[in-house]
Amino acid sequence: MLKLFYCALGGALGSTLRFVISTLLARSFGRGFPWGTLAVNLGGALLIGLLWGFSEKWSFSRETEIFLFIGILGGFTTFSTFAIENFDYFRQGEASIAIINILASNLGGLLLVYAGYLLAHLLLNLAR
Repeated sequence: MLKLFYCALGGALGSTLRFVISTLLARSFGRGFPWGTLAVNLGGALLIGLLWGFSEKWSFSRETEIFLFIGILGGFTTFSTFAIENFDYFRQGEASIAIINILASNLGGLLLVYAGYLLAHLLLNLAR
């Protein structure tokens, strides 16, 4: 039962952070491109890579993994929002925006997971 609490707490924090970032970016850059969704998905990719790298050095408890990976990062990243936004761009005849967003999110996400993982190892080596 405590694991559910950690998941729910992390999810609430991640979702709230996603909302704040998406709202700020929409206000700053407009709604012509889903900058908020892109930013949280790429940021989440970097963070999950970084945390995964750290978890190889420091063994996280199962509760910590649930809180961070499933809760916070699961609530923070937005695949369902990503999917519906791209579907809507295709439906509206804005295929180029959808394709740019799909490529940027997927390729950028993979690169940032790797960058976060490498950054964790670099930081761990510097801490020695």
